[in-house]
Amino acid sequence: MQERPERRVDIGPEQTLTLEAYADTIVPGEKRWPGDRAVAGVSTGGGAVAAGALELLRWDATGIHDGLEDLANLLNEHAGVYAADAGLTLDDTVPAFVALDYEDRERLIVKLTTPGHPEKDFWVLLSLFCNMAFDSAAHLHTAQALEDGHPGLQAMGITKPDADGLWRFQEFGYGRRLADLHPDTTPTGSPA
Repeated sequence: MQERPERRVDIGPEQTLTLEAYADTIVPGEKRWPGDRAVAGVSTGGGAVAAGALELLRWDATGIHDGLEDLANLLNEHAGVYAADAGLTLDDTVPAFVALDYEDRERLIVKLTTPGHPEKDFWVLLSLFCNMAFDSAAHLHTAQALEDGHPGLQAMGITKPDADGLWRFQEFGYGRRLADLHPDTTPTGSPA
């Protein structure tokens, strides 16, 4: 079977900043540089943005890649309404969602993902992909992600594979062997 080539969708700079700010609100990280506006810097270490959330979102395997610009634009519309309702004055040099402080970003996302919100499914899906980039590095080969210092895999304590590229556990998960191997188990662990 021939492998399908991956395709990553390009999005504009304002939409990129907006989606980075969304991803950072879902799994916060530290600022990438002092003037970073998308990443709020409310946490230490790398968050969803450093874990490659935008790369995963732009990947055609997600199924939402073609609608990212529309989602970012819609998020900025919601942020503008949120700011007006809250009496906030936003910096117009960045997209509206990016201009919100972290706590307001968080409040808006809670509102958008609350049961009953007509767009809830979109925002929950976007949130799940941001988590996925951090928790599983689904868009990367695991061994390479670990070699490159992927922040989510490191935070979860995922170890690098053995020299042959396979993962083995030196200790049993429950601190003891739960059962003897079946006598027909092959050396690779497969049933005969």
